[in-house]
Amino acid sequence: AARMRFRFACLSLYTGCSRGIACGAAWGIMFGRMVFAYYQRLSPRMRAIYRASDRVEEVRLRRPEELRPLALALQSSLATGDRERIAQDCRRLISGIAADLGVAAAGVRVLAQRPSGRDSELHGLYEPDSACIQVWMRTARHRRVVAFRTFLRTLLHELCHHLDYRWLQLPDSLHTEGFFARESSLFKQLLPPGGRDAAASPPSPPAPRPAAADGAVLLPRRRLSSLLSANREKD
Repeated sequence: AARMRFRFACLSLYTGCSRGIACGAAWGIMFGRMVFAYYQRLSPRMRAIYRASDRVEEVRLRRPEELRPLALALQSSLATGDRERIAQDCRRLISGIAADLGVAAAGVRVLAQRPSGRDSELHGLYEPDSACIQVWMRTARHRRVVAFRTFLRTLLHELCHHLDYRWLQLPDSLHTEGFFARESSLFKQLLPPGGRDAAASPPSPPAPRPAAADGAVLLPRRRLSSLLSANREKD
């Protein structure tokens, strides 16, 4: 039987928390580690994938110093607001990371204004079937270019979904503590503390985690489709 392939979305929810981002709720302790609430609803097969993902906390780059100029080039292109230039720099960075890790690169599309609904705003999307990352460069509410560090975290978040398939060779990609640790490890290697970017950009909040309401890693297809369809004309 054909196995379902999911689309992975990174979004923020308009809630009462301090940063407007709903954080993932921990359900309990598993072998001394916290797990997200949705773990209890997973099948045995998906729980095994969750645990395999959770065990890996780092994506160690062999030559991060060669990739840092690509990240800083992305910062410069974001400042121009030129979508094609931003897309080119995203592709160079993603291709450089993939080459460093010895895996096939993901495709990258940069779109304009973030799709949004009454209570959510889509930051990024990964399509496993086409191995393509989509990221949006302008905020939904004010149509401003997204801050560099926030944009980079979203790009790396979607890349981590790609790496779950191509680098870790997992059957599926799930949000786990290990997943977010891998995302952070890439970010810190590309923008080490005290680097040139530190003075140029203020700190940004971490990428959004699964909503506390359901903890689910996967945005329901119907809701995702409605978000994308309602905002398609903005791109």
